Amino acid sequence: MTQPTTVPSSRAIIHWMWQDYLRHHVPLLLFAMLLMTVEGAMLGLLSYLIEPMFDKVFVSGNRAAIPVVAGSIFAIFVARALSGFGQRVMMAHVGQQVSSALQRDLVGHMLTLDNYWFQTMSPGSLIERVRGDTGAAAGIWSTVLAAGGRDVIALVSLFSVAISIDWLWTLIAVAGVPLLVLPIIALQKWVRGTSRLVRVLAGVISTRLDEIFHGVTTIKLNRTETLEGERFGSALRDLISARLRSVAGQAGIPALMDIIAGLGFFGVLSYGGLQIIEGEKTVGEFMSFFTAMALVFEPLRRLGNVSGSWQVALASLERLHHVFDEKPTILSPANPVALSVPPQDADIELRGIHMAYADTPVLNGLTLTAKAGQMTALVGSSGAGKSTVFNLLTRLIEPQSGEILLGDTPIDQLDLGGLRDLCSVVTQDTLLFDETLRDNILLGRTDVSEAKLKEVLEAAHIADFLPGLPNGLDSPAGPRGTNLSGGQRQRVAIARALLRDTPILLLDEATSALDVKSEKVVQEALERLSSNRTTLVIAHRLATVRDADKIVVMDKGCVVEEGTHDSLLEQDGLYSGLYKLQFASNT
Repeated sequence: MTQPTTVPSSRAIIHWMWQDYLRHHVPLLLFAMLLMTVEGAMLGLLSYLIEPMFDKVFVSGNRAAIPVVAGSIFAIFVARALSGFGQRVMMAHVGQQVSSALQRDLVGHMLTLDNYWFQTMSPGSLIERVRGDTGAAAGIWSTVLAAGGRDVIALVSLFSVAISIDWLWTLIAVAGVPLLVLPIIALQKWVRGTSRLVRVLAGVISTRLDEIFHGVTTIKLNRTETLEGERFGSALRDLISARLRSVAGQAGIPALMDIIAGLGFFGVLSYGGLQIIEGEKTVGEFMSFFTAMALVFEPLRRLGNVSGSWQVALASLERLHHVFDEKPTILSPANPVALSVPPQDADIELRGIHMAYADTPVLNGLTLTAKAGQMTALVGSSGAGKSTVFNLLTRLIEPQSGEILLGDTPIDQLDLGGLRDLCSVVTQDTLLFDETLRDNILLGRTDVSEAKLKEVLEAAHIADFLPGLPNGLDSPAGPRGTNLSGGQRQRVAIARALLRDTPILLLDEATSALDVKSEKVVQEALERLSSNRTTLVIAHRLATVRDADKIVVMDKGCVVEEGTHDSLLEQDGLYSGLYKLQFASNT
């Protein structure tokens, strides 16, 4: 699966955001827009009152006009303050709701995608999309709507005042605006491009931090603190450089507007100043016009900033859109079938399986059968394709060719969730979440009684170490289970499998990383777990599978030998060689 290369149009992105997120907040948005309109209109009223303030109060000395003009200006500022406060709080509420909905939907969608997609994306990149991109995407709408409501209304009201005083002055003031079109277009493209790069580099930073914090022990033991610091510093310098280029592009737009504003004021003052000296215009008219035009350029600057901010947000929205465009390829069939036999009586059969990762072949016509209710062990050197078999059985990946049957039913004809409900998997690297031990065992289940849970704890030998934990079953497991030993983590995984009580059990090197004492305890729990289940075991330690009903020896993605432990030793083939190599010292 590859990431889409087509870039969605701005219109398509706006339509998507409106349909899926913004339209649910229409009443609040409309009320906020109304308040923005009030806030923007107050600027026009303020500039309009400048003329009577100068001509009637300062020039004519009309005392009676003072309370009227002063009270009106005070009312304008109160209305502007209240409307501004209200619309900002409402837009912040909408922004937070949109951001949380985006994050929730994005994570939910990601969890439906194939495992291969996650292998092509770094954790930092995914975290940055969920946190950074959604934040940037959600925050832009308050800015855009404020520009469309408050600033546009402010411009209309201010230009109305300016034109009512002198249309020619207004024309002179804005004569240079057309010169901004091409530079602004160029700056927008620049900002959008650098913003995409910023998001990518932010993902690199997150990935680097994830690796440092989770690999801190390895870093310390290998004394690579300086190296990791330099690598992080290099990535940070790249990010800062890209951010500065993006900020420079965004700052360039209002800077150009300031230059055009200066030219406009220069023209108006040169022309209008002569009219005032000659008595054709009053000081109040000029000050009212000057105030209106001075206030005009502030909303224009904000609109310019919106242009740059929109390009930044658009880069994030494109990245989010690309993720939502990704679709899983491993799905339940449109019309799932039911197993023709009870799952506990169904053999597992792989027929002519070919599987490759990218251009590297892993399985080459693999054919094997695991009998129902029996233990089948897969052994062989690393890279023989043993773990790939487990991923195929649970449909985490799909073969390029061949067929996998459960009973006489191809597994791709079964409901995907139903298939995975038939399997329990215990691996050598048990993933625990940073929750309590209880949460890690139950995994959200609420239908487990305390009696059943106690039974599982005893069977998995978890009850053996619970008294040594500060809060027993409610003790935190720590990030990735760091508060527990390897053997304790394995027993948690076994407890999960016991609770699931599935007819198929997949054990992938479940005891390979344990010491002798822990291995013995875990092995006892595994024997209890595998009783009366169809069990497939991957093991490098051949001593753990000598009692298997059938041992399948794999090499280069093929089955080269199969039989019981004793029969394979008699064949004096690959298995016999591996066994002699492991137990030569004991022999």
